Parts: sequence; structure tokens; C-alpha cells
Amino acid sequence: MGLWDSFKKRISSFSDDWDDLDDWNEWDADAGIDENSDYGDGDESDAQGTGGRDWEQVIYTREHIDIHDHKQRHDYVVSCLEQIAEATRELENLEYEYSMVTSYLKDMEEIENLPVEEKAALETAAAKVSSIRRERAKEDAQALKQGMSDAKYAQLMMLDTDVEDGIRKLTEAEEYQQKIKADLRALDNERNAFRYRRGELIGEMEDCQGMTVVCSVAVAVCMLALIVMQFGFGMNASAGYVLAAGGAAIFYLFVFHKYREASSEYKKLRAETNRLIMLQNRVKIRYVNNTNLLDYLCMKYKVDSSKELNKLWKKFNEEKERRAAMRQSQMALDLCENELMHILRRYQIGDTAIWLNQTDAILDHKEMVEIRHSLIVRRQSLRKRMEYNREIVAGNAQNEIKDLVESYPKYSGEIMALVAEYEARFNSESGSSLGGFDIP
Repeated sequence: MGLWDSFKKRISSFSDDWDDLDDWNEWDADAGIDENSDYGDGDESDAQGTGGRDWEQVIYTREHIDIHDHKQRHDYVVSCLEQIAEATRELENLEYEYSMVTSYLKDMEEIENLPVEEKAALETAAAKVSSIRRERAKEDAQALKQGMSDAKYAQLMMLDTDVEDGIRKLTEAEEYQQKIKADLRALDNERNAFRYRRGELIGEMEDCQGMTVVCSVAVAVCMLALIVMQFGFGMNASAGYVLAAGGAAIFYLFVFHKYREASSEYKKLRAETNRLIMLQNRVKIRYVNNTNLLDYLCMKYKVDSSKELNKLWKKFNEEKERRAAMRQSQMALDLCENELMHILRRYQIGDTAIWLNQTDAILDHKEMVEIRHSLIVRRQSLRKRMEYNREIVAGNAQNEIKDLVESYPKYSGEIMALVAEYEARFNSESGSSLGGFDIP
């Protein structure tokens, strides 16, 4: 078995598949596909290099190679062998992809050729799957807009039995906080009023002290004047003494009374201020404790207020119901999908799972034609790539090595030994066979 004979054997399986697909000409006509046309998705201009050279052409020339030089001869043969190896690896990948496309097309043929009753049963099962999937798509779209994140849902799920109690505690704490703030504001206002009144009383007592001094000076001046009048001018000043003493006594009694009232109220005000400070301290302690409670509850539920927590709790319950409905929907979808796969297996469909996402093609002939069109285009592209690797890459490299052996018989042994060595290394690394040479 030669290297190229082995390579051709690998390709022959594809040729047999291509022959088997001749029955699809009627399908291709329905899809508007010409197998002889090139439906490649690449731009032909992309394959043109600088100066119009074709990048897809592999050029072999010995013009600049000295075949009699061992190193140049060795490098040239290895280069040809590497091209054959690259083509072999590429064909292995193409083989898998080609078989998948072929299997899919055969499955489509089987479905299209089902009897009327069997096809009706298949379409009924496909319609169920399609209907449930559409409903699921709507639910998923709604969940993206209004749904809850998995992290938030998991957090509230862990606190499920505690959230309602948390809402009650948070609401009570917020209401109590408002009352405490109102009390603190009232106490601040009362304390400010006490401070203002205390200032007024201090002013009144200072005024009384000032008036007492003024009155004393006035009485002294009057007495001095009366003495001068009595002893200096010999006038009778008895009545003046009585009037001055009586007026001074009445004024002193009035000032003393006002001062005593202000002093008494001042002492009471100081006592009330001390009581107010102690009351304010108790309210402040309640404020700090309640604030810490609010902070803890907000941190526990990761919210800023009871209103937010209540809204989140309602959203969680809606999400819980939605997810339960989705689980029921998923169970129904699984049952319908299993039913559809069971029907497909009955008719020897190769890949049943892929049709779970192609129910529209089962129900709509136009959709089936569009998919078939795409697959035929892919098949044609794969065939073109196989032919390129077989004929252009590997074929030319094979012919070049054979021509080299025939043109330089004295190096044939060395070349064949190099081929055998490279083949063994390739088989060891890739696990697939590259083949050997039969030199005439």
C-alpha cells in the first residue's frame, strides 16, 4: 500500500457518499441549488496576492534547489511530506463535518418521505414542542425585564421564613425612629426656650441690682440736700425726711420683690434644665439603639427601608411562582421532546436531538427547504475543500516525490527511507495512518 494509494482509499469513502446523494437532485432543484455552481462564501479577490498571483496555487519548482546537496534535498522532500500530512489532517476534520451534513440531509429526506399518517403524528408532536418553546421564550423575555437576579433570589430564599418578621420589625423600628426624632426635636426646642428664659431672668436680676444702686445714690443726695436746707438755711425739713425715707422704703421693697421672684424662677429653671438634660440623654440612648437596630436589619436584608424590603418580598413571591411555573413548563417540554425523539427514532433518524430545535422545519416546508439549501451549500463547500486537499495539496506533493525518485534513482533509497521515517513519526503523533510509497 503506497502513500498515495492509502490517501486515495481515504477519499474513496467520500466519493461513495457523493454518488449516494444523486437521489437528492430533485431536492436540490426544489431548493434552487445547482451542484455545479460555486456557493463558497469567500471573496475570490481574497485569494489574489500582490501582482495578481493566486494564493491557492501550490507551486513546486526545483529551479533554485540543488538536488545533489543533501540538506536541500532533505528539506525539499520533508516539505512535500508535510503538505501531504497537512492535507491528511484537514481531510480527517472535513470527513467528520461532511458525515454530519450528510446525515442531516438523509434525516431530512426520511422526514419528507414519511407516510401521511406518520407525518401527521410527527407534526403534532413538533407543534407541542414549538408551542411550549414559544411560551418559554416569552417568559424568559419577561424575566429579563422584570425578573430577579439569581443572587438576590438565593439570598431571600435563605431568609424565606424570616422576611415577613423582618418587614414587621423594620417597619416598627422606622416608626419608632420617627417618634424618637420628634421627641428629640421637642426637647431641643424646650431646652432652647429654657436657655432663653434663663437669660431673661439673669437680666432682670441684674436690673434690680442696678436700680438698687441708683435708688441708694438718689436717697443719699436727697438726704444731703435736706441737711443743707435744715442746718444751712434754718428750714424745717422734717416732712422731707419722712417722704424720702418712705419713698426709698417702698422702692426697695418693690425691687426686692422683683429680684426674689426672678431668683426663685431661676432656681426652678435650673432644676427643670437638669431634668430636661437627663430626659434628653435617655431619648438619645433610645435613638442610638434604634438606629443600630435599623442599620442591622437593613444590612441583614440588604435594603435601605421597610418599603424596599416589602417591595422586594412581593417581587420574590412573584418570582417564586414564576420559577415554579417554569419548572412545570420544563417538565411538559421534556415530555413533549421525549415524545418527538421517540417518533423520530422509530423512523431511523440519525440525530434526533438536533430536530428538537428545528421543529419549525418539520411544520413548515419552506423552512425545511431553506435549511436544506444551507446544508447543500455547506456540502458543496466541503467537497470543494476535500478536492483541493486531495488534488492540489497532497496530489501534487505525491507526484513531486515520485518524479524526484524517478529522476534521481541514486537517491531513491534515501528518499524512501525519509518517507518511512516521517510516516512512522506522523502515525505516532497523530494516531492515524499516513501510508507508504510504492515506487515502480
